[in-house]
Amino acid sequence: MARVELAEAETMRAAFASEVAEYLQRTPRQLPSKYFYNSLGSSLFEAICQLPWYRITRAETELLRARARQILQPMRRPLSVAELGCGSGDKLAVLIESADEQFHAVELVDISAAALEMTRTRLEAMGVERIVAHQSSYDDGIAQLSERRGRESMLVLFLGSNIGNFDPPAREELLMRIRRSLRSGDALLLGTDLVKPEPELLMAYDDPLQVTAAFNRNLLLRINHELGGTFDLDGFAHRAIWNGGDQRVEMHLVSRRAQEVYIAAAGVDIAFAADEWIWTESSYKYEPAAIVREGLAAGFARAEQWIDEDARFALTRFSV
Repeated sequence: MARVELAEAETMRAAFASEVAEYLQRTPRQLPSKYFYNSLGSSLFEAICQLPWYRITRAETELLRARARQILQPMRRPLSVAELGCGSGDKLAVLIESADEQFHAVELVDISAAALEMTRTRLEAMGVERIVAHQSSYDDGIAQLSERRGRESMLVLFLGSNIGNFDPPAREELLMRIRRSLRSGDALLLGTDLVKPEPELLMAYDDPLQVTAAFNRNLLLRINHELGGTFDLDGFAHRAIWNGGDQRVEMHLVSRRAQEVYIAAAGVDIAFAADEWIWTESSYKYEPAAIVREGLAAGFARAEQWIDEDARFALTRFSV
């Protein structure tokens, strides 16, 4: 590994350690959900997307396939596309195939190097020529997209209801940041999961095969491997709850007993009481009109929306 890559890896590890230390000492204890996505975590999430109880990916993919040309038709050419949190690149590939569009460039933003490589390989096999990958957070990726812009218009994809991981103030700020990075003729395509019956929501986040539980506990495994943590994976249970007042599914890791955990790189020693929990993720669910209101409040000029009423999922294009 080159010296620059080593320095970048060490910087990312230091940021990981710092955030783990900070979040675990909050009340309630928390861990940032962005750290789910190391190589194993990304693979587990791809498995979750195949589960029959998790309908988000299939619903969104079918909407993209059916509406791709309609989504892109009003945009000025030449046209580039950028995806925040590209994952495996499957949905981006569906959009490209279904639209039959020659993009000026395809830009990828993801915190996972494995996800970026997977997507690059997928798109190169399709004949996509100009691919730029940014291993970074959403904030840094948005800034890099803005700096790299030529004269082409851009469609930014933020799919998979990933925006649901942000609480309302952070969500508002993120939408405004995306809007500020765009120019006249650009657009944001936002994928959002909608409110549905509680049993259906909970089955998607606490599946009978326990894949989501493994995905959740992998965050502790990652801390052990990368930061010198001493988490006993069997000592924490996966729990998903529906918080109807705030319209979100919450994922927790619940301590099965009183125990202590030391994390060397973070310099913290945490004492957990029995039944004390770590809040690892929130997944907010929406009503269609509320999605439109939030986008317009962030400064977008207009919105068009396509909804899968059966799976209760929406794609919304916000234009500048």
